[in-house]
Amino acid sequence: MQKIQRFHLTVFQIISLGFASLILIGTGMLMLPISSKSGEFTSFIDSLFTATSATCVTGLTTLTTSEHWTFFGQAVILLLIEIGGLGFMSIPVMFFVLSKRKISLSIRMVLREALNSEEMSGEVHSLLRLLKIALSIQGLGIVLLALRFVPLMGWQKGLWYSLFHAISSFCNAGFDLFGNSLVSFQKDPWVLMVISFLIIAGGLGFFVWSSLLSLIKRKIHLNLHSQIALLVTISLLVLGTLGFFVTEYHNPVLFVEENPVKRFFNTFFMAVTPRTAGFFSIDYASMTHAGLMLTMILMFIGGTSGSTAGGLKTTTLGVLLIRMHSTFKGRSQAEFHGRMIKEGTVMRAFSLFFLFLTLIILSSIILSITETIPDVNGLGLEYIVFEVISAIGTVGLTMGLTPDLSVIGKIIIVLLMFIGRVGAMTFFFSLVVRANKKEAKFKYPEETVMIG
Repeated sequence: MQKIQRFHLTVFQIISLGFASLILIGTGMLMLPISSKSGEFTSFIDSLFTATSATCVTGLTTLTTSEHWTFFGQAVILLLIEIGGLGFMSIPVMFFVLSKRKISLSIRMVLREALNSEEMSGEVHSLLRLLKIALSIQGLGIVLLALRFVPLMGWQKGLWYSLFHAISSFCNAGFDLFGNSLVSFQKDPWVLMVISFLIIAGGLGFFVWSSLLSLIKRKIHLNLHSQIALLVTISLLVLGTLGFFVTEYHNPVLFVEENPVKRFFNTFFMAVTPRTAGFFSIDYASMTHAGLMLTMILMFIGGTSGSTAGGLKTTTLGVLLIRMHSTFKGRSQAEFHGRMIKEGTVMRAFSLFFLFLTLIILSSIILSITETIPDVNGLGLEYIVFEVISAIGTVGLTMGLTPDLSVIGKIIIVLLMFIGRVGAMTFFFSLVVRANKKEAKFKYPEETVMIG
């Protein structure tokens, strides 16, 4: 990626600085007395943590959203969620479009990288279509949630709760105004299914939705990216639901003795929310160890590239599995449905996989030193690892560690959330002054190394 000469910054640095600037602005606004119900200033570290969690659409909080923040504070959080979920580049692009000003090549370059697109043109059109799809789905979600919340809370509160949770769900943020997430709606299939639909819709990715709409309108074939994303997403939902049905079969919090339909909806919701929403209808501290392991795997995988979700990404997992399958068949290239995946894409997938693992291991080691694991329910290292994966996957689920984090722990989680949102590769490339060295014009001699 070429440097943008005007600012003397790489595209990766602009993306990282863009999110960082948004977080700092949000931090300043949340620190104000008008943002807290006590009328006092909120500490910098807690405001930073909340602003980072909202901008990085994670959902982990050190302060209860419904109890600590005023309507103004909640509105700031919601705005950060929307901008962070749709991408900070959506704001300047909308300004240029509405003012009918020409968008420069430098902004198009940043937009292309922010959208994770390899297309050499059409970035602005893609973003505008992205916004249209996002706002349409969010609008539908607001209406569907209002059908339940307005009768329960009245028009004013019901509409605000519908708006807040529709955006938070679609952006996979996990922030809620109930105080206990969706535990109060365990027996309400309507709310669970609407939230699930919004989470899946946001986690699928805008390019997948665009491809699906093109398929419906023009009857064209789905591109390879959409095929892999849909196949992996559906597989994870089915396998996750079946897995939780088995691991939590005797768990009393899932209404073993009650209506099996309600049990199904809660089990399905457990398969949906780790990728990577952060809402919950049961207490994760009461889950079995097998259920926790399955949850951590789903959090690690996350949603689809080019979506509001975080994690390793379904397409990254798909590429790794396809390459492994091709290797077992004796093929030298990754092949799927009559197409060959670029070797550079495969290597990038492997790099992301091991980079994620390295960050999780190092962060878990640090937090195991700085944090205290409570001596209840037989909790062990999973208490910390769960939090780490939730942060870097921008999930927002917790077993209870977040409110009790030390200052060092909060800083580590903030960094993980930031890396998870801007992208691990983008973050580390932004730390390198020259991240795009040209391919060498010579090759070193090959030599065999024994593996396995």
